[in-house]
Amino acid sequence: MTDHTTQAQDQVATPGPARHIPVALSTASVYPLSVHDGFAVAADLGYDGVEVLVTHNGDSQNAAALNRLAERYEQPILAIHAPTLLLTQQVWGSAWNKMQRSAQLAVDVGADVVVAHPPFRWQNDYAETFAQGVRDIADAFGVRIAVENMYPWRVRGREALAYLPHWDPVPQDYKDVTWDFSHGASAGASSLDAVKALGSRLRHIHLTDGNSPSTKDQHLIPGHGTQECVEVLQHISQNEFDGAVVAEISTRKAKGAGQREEWLAETLEFARVHLGQTLP
Repeated sequence: MTDHTTQAQDQVATPGPARHIPVALSTASVYPLSVHDGFAVAADLGYDGVEVLVTHNGDSQNAAALNRLAERYEQPILAIHAPTLLLTQQVWGSAWNKMQRSAQLAVDVGADVVVAHPPFRWQNDYAETFAQGVRDIADAFGVRIAVENMYPWRVRGREALAYLPHWDPVPQDYKDVTWDFSHGASAGASSLDAVKALGSRLRHIHLTDGNSPSTKDQHLIPGHGTQECVEVLQHISQNEFDGAVVAEISTRKAKGAGQREEWLAETLEFARVHLGQTLP
């Protein structure tokens, strides 16, 4: 374990909340390994569930396959991440089709949250009706579509408008929001201020970290960057937050499965400690 893990163990946990906030693992955290690997790692380490990122991988799009994995590894699927990333632009066709199919997949696997990125600037028609459109789809399928915070793109040192209406969901008319610490770092934002401003609209958290300011989306292990991860977890543990905290760190540079699991175990322990949960 790293020094950061030892520091987390040495700190006194905050008093435990009346309810248990689930700590889940995003399948993005084991990329480029498979969805199957994501479930296996989550089970091995003692996570409370899984968030599935829909990609070109067939199992990530298939409700029956996902339900088999959830049953085999006793890992409920808590969220579906819609294929709204640049690298998944070819998955499921048009923007609205992506949202509808993601909502249907969530229903079919028993998840109540769909994570979605805001529209890109070039998706004009989609962007114009996005806020109302995601509300309509959420209502129609009985799920929550939690729009994720992003960050400004910088070209030759200047900020470029990449998202419409904006990368920051706080002032937007979204009923539900996902907050990502790494994206907050890239944007130079205070995650604690944002979470407090969102209040009851905060539906979902991607637990990671980053150094601010940065031109990179780093997805570091929490506690390895400059974001207020500790303060946010302590804050949500003491208010009415009823969503999930999902580990979404980058393990692509891990030296083998052992180091990947070590990093993900450290992330889980960090969450448990600062949410005031009893460590196993």
